[in-house]
Amino acid sequence: MISVTIDDIQQDLLYYLKQINFGETVIILQADKPIAELKPISDSKILRPFGLCEGEFTVPDDFDEPLPENIIQEFEGQ
Repeated sequence: MISVTIDDIQQDLLYYLKQINFGETVIILQADKPIAELKPISDSKILRPFGLCEGEFTVPDDFDEPLPENIIQEFEGQ
């Protein structure tokens, strides 16, 4: 991780963009306080595995049945 001031990054933007391209994260400081973070965009399109939460919970048989009228009225504030 590289920390730079606004003035530093304005003077040599291409250098810092190259560093980001190499995988570095650049923190931009103003009055010694971080105000922005520049980092590479991830190209990975990693898919979550099928069945990731298998066994973690049980879906009830009536999951997709219409809600009872009294619950609908509570949602609608009646």
